[in-house]
Amino acid sequence: MQRILLDTDTGVDDALAIILALNSPELKVEAITSVSGNVHVDLCTRNLLMTLETMGIDEYPVCARGESQPLIKPLVTASHVHGLDGIGDATQLLRDDGSRLYPDPEPRLTAISAVDLIIDLVGQYPDELVLVPVGPLTNIAKAMIKHPARMRRVREIVLMGGAFETYGNVTTTAEFNIFADPHAAQLVLDFGVPVTMVPLDVTHQVMLTGKRLNAEIGERTDRLSQFLRDVTRATMGYHQDLEGFYGTYIHDALPIGLLTHPELFEIVEAFVQVETSSDLTQGMTIADLRPEKPRPKPNARVCVGVNAEAFLANFFDRIL
Repeated sequence: MQRILLDTDTGVDDALAIILALNSPELKVEAITSVSGNVHVDLCTRNLLMTLETMGIDEYPVCARGESQPLIKPLVTASHVHGLDGIGDATQLLRDDGSRLYPDPEPRLTAISAVDLIIDLVGQYPDELVLVPVGPLTNIAKAMIKHPARMRRVREIVLMGGAFETYGNVTTTAEFNIFADPHAAQLVLDFGVPVTMVPLDVTHQVMLTGKRLNAEIGERTDRLSQFLRDVTRATMGYHQDLEGFYGTYIHDALPIGLLTHPELFEIVEAFVQVETSSDLTQGMTIADLRPEKPRPKPNARVCVGVNAEAFLANFFDRIL
């Protein structure tokens, strides 16, 4: 069993990643931390706790609120994709009596910050803890700045982020998580611990359509099944308007699947750099992934392929 810490800017796909991680027997989720990204960290923290509450689990992982601002650049969010609340505007849904279908959850947070919790857990499980950041890398970078010796005992960082041989999803060249805090991403890549990146090149291969979701849920009426329908509706509508398909990408679930079913993924080693200064290409991840070309010493592993149907089958088997 792998010990992981999940670091998340809880939007729609983050919520699905949380559910998948907690339903994967190969993983022990020691903690979940929040960070600004899809929406402000206060909303991300609430969405994290709401997801856990909706799951109806008896024992929560330790949860901590993280950083509200990137290392250097101003905060950017993706509420136009994830809804103003970050979770598909599900918090605006009402019951027949006018009460909220998804009220604010109990604030079950540890008193320390996400950065300190990350440092503490790495110290508790040296060379064993895997960090799984599926949002901007601000918390991870700040932990490395604050306690570099401790953070060098991280076993591995498996992150969702980057775009290499595909277009970005926030600019032509940049994926959102890296774009939101490119300086943090470059720091993490320079730090020297093992890093595996799950970029848009792979996450765009796994499409969750509304038709597939409804077919898998079927006649289920439990709270979690209703939550899955409610939180994905807005993002599916967004992609319908933008790209012509009623569905969504479940980006952040893929690093979880990589940890539990690595045989479904194709990975290459690469030397990855992040553009931090250009107005035109800020947040761009650059690497030569061509197998026939000589490359500098790699600083990361990059996922380049996935068995999408096998991944989705496992995803639904776990979350339902």
